Amino acid sequence: MNALRSATASLSSRTLTHSARPTASRALRRPAAPAMRWYSESATEKPSDASKLSGEASEASKSEGDTSSELEAELKAKAAEVVDITSRLRYLQADFLNLQRNAAREKEQTRDFAITRFASDLLETVDVLALALKSVPAELVNPPEANASSSPSTSANADKTPTDHLRDLYNGVELTHRQLLQTLFKYHVKPFDPTGDKFDPNMHEALYQAPVPGTEAGTVLDCQKIGFTIKDRLLRAAQVGVAQETS
Repeated sequence: MNALRSATASLSSRTLTHSARPTASRALRRPAAPAMRWYSESATEKPSDASKLSGEASEASKSEGDTSSELEAELKAKAAEVVDITSRLRYLQADFLNLQRNAAREKEQTRDFAITRFASDLLETVDVLALALKSVPAELVNPPEANASSSPSTSANADKTPTDHLRDLYNGVELTHRQLLQTLFKYHVKPFDPTGDKFDPNMHEALYQAPVPGTEAGTVLDCQKIGFTIKDRLLRAAQVGVAQETS
């Protein structure tokens, strides 16, 4: 009886021992399950983080693209504004240059046609004319009566003949003419004699027409008064005679 109890107790202890070991091993293995679950949760969270980063990158690139487009549009607008301002500046420069040229032209015309300075220079010519007139004795201009006689000592020109006086007069008139032309030339006033040229109604004034054998019709025969131009513009037309057709 005692032997049976001891055997039963031995079997019970073995059974408990065997049953306790798996429990202990299970107890030791349980903590590993949460670790595997944590790794699995981490693995499932990684794709969402990657997609989030990818979305942020795409948004950043999109934002950069929008900024670049805005900058390009702004640069184009500024470039168009620069072109417009440059064009306006060129027009203003052209207008200013035209204004300067017009002002210079008006000033030159005013100077060319100034009467005061022109008349002042002509006073010298008037003086030369006075000298030419004084070179002719009053006796030749107003001859004395036949019964009147002049004393040889009363005139310094008593030894001169009338021909000498006429020669002096001619020299004085020639000097006057030359001085007058020189004065006119200073103001770009130039004479022209169209004798032998073709008649030009814009430059010539026909006083008469005459048929001349051997001369082409419309040819200037002679010039009664020479014409004058001032800076390539007509100042006075030449008064001429023109050849007429012969029948």
